[in-house]
Amino acid sequence: MTNQRKKCLTKKKSSNLNSLSNLLIMSETNKMLTFGGHLEVLRRMLFRILGVTFVLAVAVFCCKDNTFDILLAPSKSDFCLYSWIERFFALVGYDFHFEAFEVQMIATDLSSQFMTHVSTSLYLGFLGASPYILFELFRFVSPALYDNERKYSVPVLIVIYILFIIGVLMSYFILFPISFRFLGTYSVADQITSTITLNSYITTFVTLTLVMGLVFQLPVIAYFLAKIGIIDGELLAQYRKYAFIIIMIVAAVITPPDLMTLVLVTIPLYLLYEVSIIIVRRVKCSKPEQK
Repeated sequence: MTNQRKKCLTKKKSSNLNSLSNLLIMSETNKMLTFGGHLEVLRRMLFRILGVTFVLAVAVFCCKDNTFDILLAPSKSDFCLYSWIERFFALVGYDFHFEAFEVQMIATDLSSQFMTHVSTSLYLGFLGASPYILFELFRFVSPALYDNERKYSVPVLIVIYILFIIGVLMSYFILFPISFRFLGTYSVADQITSTITLNSYITTFVTLTLVMGLVFQLPVIAYFLAKIGIIDGELLAQYRKYAFIIIMIVAAVITPPDLMTLVLVTIPLYLLYEVSIIIVRRVKCSKPEQK
């Protein structure tokens, strides 16, 4: 009797385990979304992103005076960059001061100021919503990731955003003011004065800040290329000279046509290339050797 009872108990336990496993499998299959379900999730995500961006854009649009005080600050001769440079020369013992300059801006079309206000608000709204956009993209992609991939994806997203903001700030505080000062005050003759359209100013400003934010993603790109085995540190170190020439060409394409801005963009890009070499070498060292 005891043996039969033991057999019955083991059969009941096995049946319970089988039913539990079947329930788990059914729950997992219920979690699997169809193609239409994924499209619905994507649609909701896009609506949330557009909603947050629109709200921030409206807030920026309502703060017109503060917004354009910030945007037009690099075009003035009392911008903070020039005082920083003067303080630096004073610390090293040189009495250096920038000459005051003034560049007039005009609006050539009837609706250009309003349309520039709208487009600038949308751009700044998108820039302000960028952390939330990254969060939504991570939520959409994370169910398809493994636990270790999900663990490392959060630091990578943080690094991507920090590098993007560094590129934007470098463009605002260093590259664009120097480029604007040089090109805006350059004159081939005394009887010719420069008047810059507001649309040209904002377009150059937005383009340069976005491009610098994207270009500063070079270490992240190198990290992923090293992860999948396309590049290694020795290869990047071997082609340093060619990379420097390519970086100069890229800097000449993405910046306004003046030598000072070209140099100011080339230097940080090449430093990012050297940082990429260090990152790629560490990725190679962290990989287990295949026997």
